[in-house]
Amino acid sequence: MRQSGSRFRTLSNGGKRLFVVISGPSGVGKTTVVKRLLEDKRFVLSVSATTRAPRKEEKNGVDYYFVTEEQFKRMIENGELLEWASIFGHNYGTPKSELKRASDTGKILVLEIDVQGVEQLKNKNLKGVYIQIVPPSESELMKRLRGRHTETEEELFARFNQAKYELSRKDLFDYFVVNDVLDRAVEEIKDIIEKAIKEKRDGPSKRSVKD
Repeated sequence: MRQSGSRFRTLSNGGKRLFVVISGPSGVGKTTVVKRLLEDKRFVLSVSATTRAPRKEEKNGVDYYFVTEEQFKRMIENGELLEWASIFGHNYGTPKSELKRASDTGKILVLEIDVQGVEQLKNKNLKGVYIQIVPPSESELMKRLRGRHTETEEELFARFNQAKYELSRKDLFDYFVVNDVLDRAVEEIKDIIEKAIKEKRDGPSKRSVKD
């Protein structure tokens, strides 16, 4: 793997409050990709607020900000969320304070959100790097979903149909990364971010092409 010790040094010179959105449907492996990306300490994960109950290993303020339905409603009313969405019966949202938390530490904020959240950010004209993680093929996606053994057959097909919809929303993203080999996918994301920082500092290259 290529070393990247000098990469992203320009973050404080024009990269202020740069954020990266990584999205993708269930089964594409986006959480695994994000975890590997976060091994590079230049990045910090945005902590979402959620109304769902914490799982055994999860910690408040680290994995999520666990809030009640009433608290979440107040966050919406007070304009405290960059985006929010209802996913399989639970509410999730990105607090605006996460941008400041990342900016104060000089790190690049990574948001792992679904297409509902991405659409809200786009509608607010928030400038970031929008990346969709995609599977090598639909058949591989179904294979991965089945391999999780977490859903009934009905739930499985509901997730698969939702995944196909999310993958059709190419209008929301600037870049698409196929997650077939994990290390390669992560390096591709780092290259995309490096390019975005350079363009934020120097302006778009004449030969810059949307991937």
